[in-house]
Amino acid sequence: MKSFKVADFKAPLQEFDEATPQPSGTQVLIKVKAAGVCHSDLHIWEGGYDLGHGRKPLSLKDRGINLPLTMGHETVGEVLAFGPDVKPTDQGGLKLGDVGLVYPWIGCGKCATCLAGDENMCLTPRSLGVYCDGGYSDHMLVPHPRYLLNLRGLDPASAAPYACSGVTTYSALKKVEQHFDTPIVMFGAGGLGLMALSLLKAMGGKGAIMVDIDARKREAAEKAGALATIDPKAPDALEQLAKKAGGPIRAVIDLVGNAATTQLGFDCLTKGGKLVIVGLFGGGATWALPLIPIKAVTIQGSYVGNLRETQELLDLVRAKNVAPIPVTKAPLNKANDALVQLQQGAVVGRTVLMP
Repeated sequence: MKSFKVADFKAPLQEFDEATPQPSGTQVLIKVKAAGVCHSDLHIWEGGYDLGHGRKPLSLKDRGINLPLTMGHETVGEVLAFGPDVKPTDQGGLKLGDVGLVYPWIGCGKCATCLAGDENMCLTPRSLGVYCDGGYSDHMLVPHPRYLLNLRGLDPASAAPYACSGVTTYSALKKVEQHFDTPIVMFGAGGLGLMALSLLKAMGGKGAIMVDIDARKREAAEKAGALATIDPKAPDALEQLAKKAGGPIRAVIDLVGNAATTQLGFDCLTKGGKLVIVGLFGGGATWALPLIPIKAVTIQGSYVGNLRETQELLDLVRAKNVAPIPVTKAPLNKANDALVQLQQGAVVGRTVLMP
Protein backbone atom coordinates (compact mmCIF):
# COMPACT_ATOMS: atom_id res chain seq x y z
CA MET A 1 0.00 0.00 0.00
CA LYS A 2 1.35 3.40 -0.99
CA SER A 3 0.46 6.49 1.03
CA PHE A 4 1.71 10.04 1.55
CA LYS A 5 1.96 11.09 5.18
CA VAL A 6 2.68 14.13 7.31
CA ALA A 7 5.85 12.97 9.07
CA ASP A 8 6.71 16.42 10.47
CA PHE A 9 4.53 19.52 10.64
CA LYS A 10 5.34 22.06 7.90
CA ALA A 11 7.60 19.54 6.14
CA PRO A 12 6.94 17.93 2.73
CA LEU A 13 4.78 14.83 2.79
CA GLN A 14 6.70 11.57 2.81
CA GLU A 15 5.90 8.51 0.71
CA PHE A 16 5.35 5.27 2.65
CA ASP A 17 5.16 1.76 1.20
CA GLU A 18 3.53 -0.69 3.59
CA ALA A 19 1.61 -3.96 3.45
CA THR A 20 -2.03 -3.47 2.52
CA PRO A 21 -3.99 -3.98 5.75
CA GLN A 22 -6.68 -6.59 6.15
CA PRO A 23 -9.94 -5.54 7.83
CA SER A 24 -10.56 -6.77 11.37
CA GLY A 25 -13.72 -6.58 13.46
CA THR A 26 -16.29 -4.39 11.71
CA GLN A 27 -13.77 -2.65 9.45
CA VAL A 28 -14.13 -2.32 5.68
CA LEU A 29 -11.15 -2.24 3.32
CA ILE A 30 -11.58 0.07 0.36
CA LYS A 31 -9.51 0.84 -2.70
CA VAL A 32 -9.31 4.62 -2.86
CA LYS A 33 -10.80 6.05 -6.05
CA ALA A 34 -10.60 9.76 -5.19
CA ALA A 35 -9.37 11.93 -2.30
CA GLY A 36 -10.07 15.65 -2.06
CA VAL A 37 -7.40 18.09 -0.90
CA CYS A 38 -9.19 20.35 1.59
CA HIS A 39 -8.12 23.62 3.21
CA SER A 40 -8.41 21.86 6.58
CA ASP A 41 -5.55 19.64 5.43
CA LEU A 42 -3.39 22.77 5.35
CA HIS A 43 -4.07 23.42 9.02
CA ILE A 44 -3.12 19.83 9.88
CA TRP A 45 -0.01 20.04 7.70
CA GLU A 46 0.98 23.34 9.34
CA GLY A 47 0.29 21.97 12.83
CA GLY A 48 -2.09 24.50 14.32
CA TYR A 49 -4.47 27.45 14.22
CA ASP A 50 -3.88 31.17 14.74
CA LEU A 51 -6.01 32.26 17.71
CA GLY A 52 -5.18 35.96 17.42
CA HIS A 53 -4.84 38.56 20.18
CA GLY A 54 -1.27 37.43 20.88
CA ARG A 55 -2.39 34.02 22.10
CA LYS A 56 -0.25 30.95 21.65
CA PRO A 57 -1.31 29.12 18.45
CA LEU A 58 -3.65 26.17 19.00
CA SER A 59 -1.35 23.16 18.58
CA LEU A 60 -2.79 20.13 16.84
CA LYS A 61 -0.14 17.99 18.49
CA ASP A 62 -1.57 19.04 21.86
CA ARG A 63 -5.04 18.11 20.58
CA GLY A 64 -3.97 14.52 20.03
CA ILE A 65 -2.95 14.46 16.39
CA ASN A 66 -0.04 12.06 16.19
CA LEU A 67 2.47 11.74 13.35
CA PRO A 68 3.05 10.18 10.92
CA LEU A 69 -0.48 10.73 9.63
CA THR A 70 -2.12 9.99 6.31
CA MET A 71 -4.39 12.96 5.71
CA GLY A 72 -7.45 12.94 3.48
CA HIS A 73 -11.00 13.24 4.82
CA GLU A 74 -12.79 13.60 1.47
CA THR A 75 -12.51 10.03 0.24
CA VAL A 76 -14.36 7.78 -2.18
CA GLY A 77 -13.45 4.11 -2.44
CA GLU A 78 -14.44 0.73 -3.82
CA VAL A 79 -15.34 -1.96 -1.27
CA LEU A 80 -12.74 -4.75 -1.37
CA ALA A 81 -13.36 -6.68 1.87
CA PHE A 82 -15.46 -6.70 5.05
CA GLY A 83 -14.09 -7.56 8.48
CA PRO A 84 -15.13 -10.88 10.09
CA ASP A 85 -17.59 -9.22 12.50
CA VAL A 86 -19.60 -7.44 9.80
CA LYS A 87 -23.09 -8.93 9.61
CA PRO A 88 -25.32 -8.67 6.53
CA THR A 89 -27.60 -6.35 8.52
CA ASP A 90 -24.61 -4.02 9.12
CA GLN A 91 -23.91 -3.59 5.42
CA GLY A 92 -27.05 -1.60 4.60
CA GLY A 93 -27.13 -3.11 1.14
CA LEU A 94 -23.45 -2.34 0.54
CA LYS A 95 -21.63 -5.17 -1.23
CA LEU A 96 -18.20 -5.95 -2.63
CA GLY A 97 -17.40 -3.78 -5.62
CA ASP A 98 -19.73 -0.94 -4.61
CA VAL A 99 -18.26 2.56 -4.56
CA GLY A 100 -19.00 4.68 -1.51
CA LEU A 101 -18.30 8.07 0.02
CA VAL A 102 -16.49 7.76 3.36
CA TYR A 103 -18.06 9.70 6.21
CA PRO A 104 -14.94 10.78 8.16
CA TRP A 105 -16.25 12.71 11.19
CA ILE A 106 -16.34 9.75 13.55
CA GLY A 107 -16.60 9.98 17.33
CA CYS A 108 -16.24 7.51 20.18
CA GLY A 109 -19.59 5.95 19.32
CA LYS A 110 -20.53 5.58 22.99
CA CYS A 111 -21.24 9.03 24.47
CA ALA A 112 -24.66 10.70 24.50
CA THR A 113 -23.62 12.98 21.64
CA CYS A 114 -22.63 10.08 19.38
CA LEU A 115 -25.71 8.05 20.31
CA ALA A 116 -27.85 11.07 19.34
CA GLY A 117 -26.32 10.94 15.87
CA ASP A 118 -23.94 13.89 16.19
CA GLU A 119 -20.57 12.12 16.10
CA ASN A 120 -18.98 15.21 14.54
CA MET A 121 -19.47 16.93 17.92
CA CYS A 122 -17.91 14.16 20.02
CA LEU A 123 -15.32 15.33 22.56
CA THR A 124 -13.07 12.32 21.81
CA PRO A 125 -13.08 12.30 18.01
CA ARG A 126 -11.54 9.64 15.78
CA SER A 127 -11.96 11.56 12.52
CA LEU A 128 -10.47 9.81 9.50
CA GLY A 129 -7.65 11.77 7.90
CA VAL A 130 -7.33 13.86 11.06
CA TYR A 131 -6.85 11.55 14.06
CA CYS A 132 -6.74 8.30 12.07
CA ASP A 133 -5.25 7.57 8.65
CA GLY A 134 -7.27 8.84 5.71
CA GLY A 135 -7.41 8.89 1.94
CA TYR A 136 -4.01 10.12 0.73
CA SER A 137 -3.37 6.47 -0.03
CA ASP A 138 -4.31 3.75 -2.50
CA HIS A 139 -6.13 1.75 0.22
CA MET A 140 -7.92 2.73 3.41
CA LEU A 141 -9.69 1.11 6.36
CA VAL A 142 -13.15 2.37 7.34
CA PRO A 143 -14.25 1.44 10.91
CA HIS A 144 -17.79 0.26 10.00
CA PRO A 145 -19.96 -0.10 6.87
CA ARG A 146 -22.36 2.58 8.15
CA TYR A 147 -19.67 5.16 7.37
CA LEU A 148 -19.70 4.24 3.66
CA LEU A 149 -22.51 5.89 1.71
CA ASN A 150 -23.20 4.25 -1.66
CA LEU A 151 -22.64 6.73 -4.49
CA ARG A 152 -25.09 4.91 -6.77
CA GLY A 153 -23.50 6.17 -9.96
CA LEU A 154 -22.20 9.58 -8.86
CA ASP A 155 -18.74 10.40 -10.21
CA PRO A 156 -16.07 9.63 -7.55
CA ALA A 157 -13.94 12.72 -8.24
CA SER A 158 -16.93 15.07 -8.12
CA ALA A 159 -18.46 13.35 -5.10
CA ALA A 160 -15.36 13.18 -2.87
CA PRO A 161 -15.67 16.83 -1.69
CA TYR A 162 -19.18 16.13 -0.37
CA ALA A 163 -17.57 14.46 2.67
CA CYS A 164 -16.27 17.82 3.89
CA SER A 165 -16.96 20.92 1.81
CA GLY A 166 -20.34 19.48 0.84
CA VAL A 167 -21.68 18.47 4.25
CA THR A 168 -19.97 21.46 5.90
CA THR A 169 -21.77 23.97 3.70
CA TYR A 170 -25.02 21.97 3.73
CA SER A 171 -25.05 21.99 7.54
CA ALA A 172 -24.20 25.71 7.62
CA LEU A 173 -26.97 26.51 5.13
CA LYS A 174 -29.50 24.63 7.23
CA LYS A 175 -28.66 26.98 10.10
CA VAL A 176 -29.92 29.98 8.07
CA GLU A 177 -32.72 28.20 6.20
CA GLN A 178 -35.34 30.55 7.64
CA HIS A 179 -33.72 33.39 5.66
CA PHE A 180 -33.63 31.67 2.24
CA ASP A 181 -36.17 34.20 0.90
CA THR A 182 -33.46 36.89 1.13
CA PRO A 183 -29.93 36.97 -0.35
CA ILE A 184 -27.38 35.12 1.79
CA VAL A 185 -23.96 36.79 2.02
CA MET A 186 -21.08 34.31 1.77
CA PHE A 187 -17.42 35.04 2.37
CA GLY A 188 -15.02 32.86 0.35
CA ALA A 189 -15.60 31.67 -3.22
CA GLY A 190 -13.18 28.74 -3.14
CA GLY A 191 -14.23 25.10 -3.00
CA LEU A 192 -16.53 25.67 -0.02
CA GLY A 193 -18.11 28.78 -1.48
CA LEU A 194 -18.84 27.26 -4.89
CA MET A 195 -20.26 24.19 -3.18
CA ALA A 196 -22.46 26.35 -0.95
CA LEU A 197 -23.67 28.34 -3.95
CA SER A 198 -24.85 25.25 -5.83
CA LEU A 199 -26.45 23.71 -2.73
CA LEU A 200 -28.28 26.92 -1.84
CA LYS A 201 -29.96 26.87 -5.23
CA ALA A 202 -30.89 23.19 -4.85
CA MET A 203 -32.33 23.89 -1.39
CA GLY A 204 -34.63 26.58 -2.76
CA GLY A 205 -32.74 29.68 -1.66
CA LYS A 206 -33.07 33.03 -3.41
CA GLY A 207 -29.31 33.17 -3.99
CA ALA A 208 -26.04 34.45 -2.61
CA ILE A 209 -23.79 37.48 -2.73
CA MET A 210 -20.24 36.11 -2.83
CA VAL A 211 -17.36 38.04 -1.24
CA ASP A 212 -13.75 37.17 -2.12
CA ILE A 213 -10.46 39.03 -2.56
CA ASP A 214 -9.50 36.90 -5.60
CA ALA A 215 -10.91 38.15 -8.93
CA ARG A 216 -10.65 34.66 -10.47
CA LYS A 217 -12.75 33.18 -7.69
CA ARG A 218 -15.31 35.97 -7.97
CA GLU A 219 -15.53 35.21 -11.69
CA ALA A 220 -16.02 31.51 -10.94
CA ALA A 221 -18.81 32.43 -8.51
CA GLU A 222 -20.50 34.59 -11.14
CA LYS A 223 -20.38 31.73 -13.63
CA ALA A 224 -21.86 29.46 -10.96
CA GLY A 225 -24.86 31.78 -10.58
CA ALA A 226 -24.04 34.20 -7.75
CA LEU A 227 -26.47 37.12 -7.48
CA ALA A 228 -23.47 39.45 -7.19
CA THR A 229 -19.82 39.42 -6.17
CA ILE A 230 -17.83 41.91 -4.09
CA ASP A 231 -14.16 42.53 -3.35
CA PRO A 232 -14.00 42.97 0.45
CA LYS A 233 -10.90 45.15 0.09
CA ALA A 234 -12.89 47.81 -1.76
CA PRO A 235 -13.22 50.92 0.45
CA ASP A 236 -16.99 50.89 -0.07
CA ALA A 237 -17.47 47.11 0.38
CA LEU A 238 -20.07 47.58 3.13
CA GLU A 239 -22.06 50.02 0.99
CA GLN A 240 -21.85 47.64 -1.98
CA LEU A 241 -23.21 44.80 0.13
CA ALA A 242 -26.18 46.89 1.26
CA LYS A 243 -26.93 48.04 -2.29
CA LYS A 244 -26.63 44.64 -3.93
CA ALA A 245 -28.69 42.93 -1.24
CA GLY A 246 -31.55 45.32 -2.00
CA GLY A 247 -32.80 45.09 1.57
CA PRO A 248 -31.75 44.08 5.10
CA ILE A 249 -29.09 41.35 5.25
CA ARG A 250 -30.31 38.68 7.62
CA ALA A 251 -27.77 35.90 7.16
CA VAL A 252 -24.01 35.69 6.58
CA ILE A 253 -21.96 32.51 6.19
CA ASP A 254 -18.24 33.10 6.64
CA LEU A 255 -16.28 30.33 4.94
CA VAL A 256 -12.95 32.11 5.54
CA GLY A 257 -12.99 32.93 9.23
CA ASN A 258 -10.43 35.67 9.74
CA ALA A 259 -10.66 39.01 11.55
CA ALA A 260 -11.48 40.99 8.41
CA THR A 261 -14.23 38.71 7.09
CA THR A 262 -15.98 38.25 10.43
CA GLN A 263 -15.93 42.01 11.02
CA LEU A 264 -17.43 42.85 7.64
CA GLY A 265 -19.92 40.02 8.04
CA PHE A 266 -20.98 41.33 11.44
CA ASP A 267 -21.19 44.93 10.22
CA CYS A 268 -23.44 44.14 7.26
CA LEU A 269 -26.07 42.27 9.31
CA THR A 270 -29.38 43.85 10.19
CA LYS A 271 -30.96 43.62 13.65
CA GLY A 272 -31.72 40.03 14.54
CA GLY A 273 -29.39 38.69 11.84
CA LYS A 274 -27.20 35.61 12.07
CA LEU A 275 -23.49 35.17 11.38
CA VAL A 276 -22.43 31.54 10.88
CA ILE A 277 -18.66 31.04 11.01
CA VAL A 278 -17.28 27.98 9.23
CA GLY A 279 -13.76 28.95 8.14
CA LEU A 280 -10.68 28.35 10.28
CA PHE A 281 -8.27 30.81 8.73
CA GLY A 282 -7.53 32.21 12.17
CA GLY A 283 -7.15 35.37 14.18
CA GLY A 284 -9.19 37.13 16.83
CA ALA A 285 -12.65 38.71 16.75
CA THR A 286 -12.82 42.50 16.46
CA TRP A 287 -16.48 43.18 17.24
CA ALA A 288 -17.52 45.93 19.62
CA LEU A 289 -19.21 43.90 22.34
CA PRO A 290 -22.13 46.32 23.03
CA LEU A 291 -23.23 45.96 19.40
CA ILE A 292 -23.93 42.26 19.83
CA PRO A 293 -26.92 42.83 22.16
CA ILE A 294 -27.85 46.14 20.53
CA LYS A 295 -28.16 44.43 17.13
CA ALA A 296 -29.45 41.20 18.72
CA VAL A 297 -27.10 39.32 16.40
CA THR A 298 -26.59 35.57 16.65
CA ILE A 299 -23.00 34.39 16.12
CA GLN A 300 -22.83 30.64 15.60
CA GLY A 301 -20.03 28.25 14.76
CA SER A 302 -20.67 25.37 12.38
CA TYR A 303 -18.38 22.34 12.37
CA VAL A 304 -18.72 19.98 9.38
CA GLY A 305 -21.97 17.95 9.62
CA ASN A 306 -23.33 14.64 10.88
CA LEU A 307 -23.84 11.33 9.10
CA ARG A 308 -27.57 11.94 8.61
CA GLU A 309 -26.88 15.28 6.93
CA THR A 310 -24.31 13.66 4.63
CA GLN A 311 -26.90 11.14 3.43
CA GLU A 312 -29.44 13.97 3.00
CA LEU A 313 -26.84 15.81 0.94
CA LEU A 314 -26.22 12.89 -1.42
CA ASP A 315 -29.98 12.43 -1.83
CA LEU A 316 -30.33 16.13 -2.65
CA VAL A 317 -27.50 15.99 -5.20
CA ARG A 318 -29.23 13.13 -7.01
CA ALA A 319 -32.76 14.53 -6.76
CA LYS A 320 -31.85 18.05 -7.91
CA ASN A 321 -29.00 17.02 -10.25
CA VAL A 322 -26.70 19.46 -8.44
CA ALA A 323 -23.82 20.58 -10.63
CA PRO A 324 -20.41 19.63 -9.19
CA ILE A 325 -17.83 22.25 -8.31
CA PRO A 326 -14.78 22.57 -10.60
CA VAL A 327 -12.37 19.68 -9.96
CA THR A 328 -8.71 19.39 -10.94
CA LYS A 329 -7.55 15.77 -10.93
CA ALA A 330 -3.99 14.93 -9.86
CA PRO A 331 -2.10 11.67 -9.30
CA LEU A 332 -1.50 10.58 -5.71
CA ASN A 333 2.23 11.33 -5.92
CA LYS A 334 1.37 15.01 -6.50
CA ALA A 335 -0.27 15.36 -3.07
CA ASN A 336 2.46 17.68 -1.81
CA ASP A 337 2.22 19.91 -4.89
CA ALA A 338 -1.56 20.09 -4.43
CA LEU A 339 -1.15 21.31 -0.84
CA VAL A 340 1.36 23.98 -1.89
CA GLN A 341 -0.95 25.22 -4.67
CA LEU A 342 -3.84 25.40 -2.21
CA GLN A 343 -1.64 27.25 0.29
CA GLN A 344 -0.77 29.78 -2.43
CA GLY A 345 -4.44 30.34 -3.27
CA ALA A 346 -3.97 28.96 -6.78
CA VAL A 347 -6.82 26.43 -6.69
CA VAL A 348 -10.28 27.22 -8.07
CA GLY A 349 -12.74 24.62 -6.81
CA ARG A 350 -11.06 21.48 -5.55
CA THR A 351 -7.98 19.38 -6.33
CA VAL A 352 -8.79 15.67 -6.10
CA LEU A 353 -6.08 13.01 -5.89
CA MET A 354 -6.74 9.97 -8.07
CA PRO A 355 -4.70 6.94 -6.88
